[in-house]
Amino acid sequence: MAAAAAGLSWRRVSSFTGPVPRSRHGHRAVAIRELLIIFGGGNEGIADELHVYNTVTNQWFLPAVRGDIPPGCAAHGFVCDGTRILVFGGMVEYGRYSNDLYELQASRWLWKKVKPQAPSNGSPPCPRLGHSFSLYGNKCYLFGGLANESEDSNNNVPRYLNDFYELELQHGSGVVGWSIPVTKGILPSPRESHTAIVYCRKDVGSPKMYIFGGMCGCRLNDLWELDIETMTWSRPETKGTVPLPRSLHTANVIGNKMYVFGGWVPQSAGGEISAPDGEWKCTGSFSYLNLDTTEWIGLISDCQEDKSNLLPGPRAGHCAVAVGTRLYIWSGRDGYRKAWNNQVCCKDLWYLDTERPLAPSQVQLIRATTNSFQLKWDEVPTVEGYLLQLHADSPVPPVAGIPGTGIPETSVLSSQGGCSLHQSPQSLPSVPYPEMKVDHPSQTNNLIPNNVQVALSSSSKVEGKEKVAAPENKATQETMKNHADATGFKESNAPSLLPVCTSSAQTSANVGELHDLDKQSVNPDASVSCTVSSSQTMVTQQAVKTESSSTNGAVVKDETSLTTFNSKSEAAETAYVMPSSRVSTGQTNDSHSSRAPQRLPAPVKTRDRRWYDVGIFKNNSAVVSQFYLLPEETLNINSKTEGAAVPDYRLLKKQDLIPGTVYRFRVAAINGCGVGPFSKISEFKTCIPGFPGAPSTVKITKSVDCIHLSWEPPASPSGNILEYSAYLAIRSTQLQENPSQLVFMRIYCGLKTSCVVTAAQLSNAHVDYTSRPAIVFRISAKNERGYGPATQVRWLQGKVTVTHR
Repeated sequence: MAAAAAGLSWRRVSSFTGPVPRSRHGHRAVAIRELLIIFGGGNEGIADELHVYNTVTNQWFLPAVRGDIPPGCAAHGFVCDGTRILVFGGMVEYGRYSNDLYELQASRWLWKKVKPQAPSNGSPPCPRLGHSFSLYGNKCYLFGGLANESEDSNNNVPRYLNDFYELELQHGSGVVGWSIPVTKGILPSPRESHTAIVYCRKDVGSPKMYIFGGMCGCRLNDLWELDIETMTWSRPETKGTVPLPRSLHTANVIGNKMYVFGGWVPQSAGGEISAPDGEWKCTGSFSYLNLDTTEWIGLISDCQEDKSNLLPGPRAGHCAVAVGTRLYIWSGRDGYRKAWNNQVCCKDLWYLDTERPLAPSQVQLIRATTNSFQLKWDEVPTVEGYLLQLHADSPVPPVAGIPGTGIPETSVLSSQGGCSLHQSPQSLPSVPYPEMKVDHPSQTNNLIPNNVQVALSSSSKVEGKEKVAAPENKATQETMKNHADATGFKESNAPSLLPVCTSSAQTSANVGELHDLDKQSVNPDASVSCTVSSSQTMVTQQAVKTESSSTNGAVVKDETSLTTFNSKSEAAETAYVMPSSRVSTGQTNDSHSSRAPQRLPAPVKTRDRRWYDVGIFKNNSAVVSQFYLLPEETLNINSKTEGAAVPDYRLLKKQDLIPGTVYRFRVAAINGCGVGPFSKISEFKTCIPGFPGAPSTVKITKSVDCIHLSWEPPASPSGNILEYSAYLAIRSTQLQENPSQLVFMRIYCGLKTSCVVTAAQLSNAHVDYTSRPAIVFRISAKNERGYGPATQVRWLQGKVTVTHR
């Protein structure tokens, strides 16, 4: 297959849910994050519904739109600016075109008809269809199209346009008005059903608009360039084979390439542009233009027929949308000589990965036990799975240690009324916020057993054992100050590398709602009306959350003694949890760890530093208790390089994890182009039996002049709990010199599972900005063997005002 030779791997989406829109042509689509938003088009009438497809969940839905809902239209302009969408013109009923402008605020699904000012040097755009409407910065650029009226008295000759307008947008919502820019050079010839894209080279920085093809009585394949800064039109010289003349095709920019798919092309593959009465056909041809070198590269030829359904069929008037480096194509007409309002249309949805995926974030530790890890990493958009690997050091003997963190990072509500993390969901207001998903330690692993190219099913299992993937933080150590701890904690044999617990909630648009997509972060707890205010620490925020994680920490004797901790934060260290979510406990490690005197592990022989596959996982989390052993003859130091083939795991032996052993992890994403580069390496240690787990279910309640900090005992005390210690990260000159090292002051030591943090103590708190602004606490438990891992709690702040004394 030519497609395979070109390195293409088209995938047809065969499994989806929700109300699938009827097939059509002349529709338009844009992407907002992982959502495809489709509007208009025609097939047995003009469609007026707004359809949304979630590319992550494979779900179609019809949002409940409101406001000035526009009539259905086809061959209209459709652009996306953040989370607002602008619709201009198009055919609103057969034979009648429009020049109306509508705005959709997708964060609220609110339509509004907008009325831009007329240009000062001419008339506003006339009604039209088949025009191009492109966005760059705060301006939309309108070019060409087909006018509603003809210059021919018998109305037999269409009036093709080549007028050019700018539409200036207001920030957030609304428009300023139309203008007719003064351009240099020669305008492109009149046309409709062409494509226009905007591209800005990284090294040059001058934005360019490219117009390709279209219809003006015959199809075109000319390429035009507009320098947006100088407003100069030109015809760039190109290399390679120019695609055949076409109209009703699509063009999308991914990276530095403009991908052109489908459309109407000449029936004969001659080089001459056909006459108006020539024979034309739909095509499934696929090319790209390298926008840095202006070279055309053909990927699927016009004459290629794919009988095996491995490629999208020929079509015109379809929509194509780029989500990251993935290109989606949906519907379009596949026949000719049919009435316009009764076309034969495709009903399929396809996607193509155009590049290998980027490297994921470092693996982070959610929970560790004596013989397993629960791991997680940041999601990589538009991937089909993740390859997780590890290699192990020799078992490390017990060493003098310090408390590491142990439970998942958790969002805890703080409020005057005592709202807690475990408020019943029935008591929350019914507000349409995105569905929040929480990965619990008990979650099963979506392990994919074999081929990278398989359809990655969430129900896949290997030999009855399911696996879940998770992120990795390299637990680092830092030198403790030489002050004795009367509690005897210093001589504890707790592991020096302990797991970090992080609860991660992924946002996905619920059926019918897109909430706050125009903001950098979504606040899933905003429906809980809990207000906190403190002159020393913070200003009012509707819902204040904390996040708890697991880190190693040193316990000190009293409030005047200080200990420093490494506070280097990973990107996915913090996470959202819905108020009704309860998070399980477990011993874990974090990147916030302190250094303790420790005997170094024995040197590892080069031949032992092999990377072993843990497996391929559908989701970005895994519970790891085993890994696969490759046959001796296939092992090498750099096993499993980027893009390498994946073995048949059913034929491999498995090795269990060992207590008290340091394991290093890396992860790579997989898409239709293969296995991408690996993440940075993370390092975690399995726990040593006998130490208590980390305190859990941390709650913070705000009072007038203090806060109340409470927690529950460890789920695994491993004996009698002798005491708890709580710490607060404080400001210090040492912290100013090295922002990666948090300095903690002990604010509580005792048997109670709660303590009061006074306003005076809070006035000295350090606000950590490594991810989101937060005040940091740590809580750990001690049994006969010593202190176990600590729970780190990041008390999320709003716009923080801290009084420096």
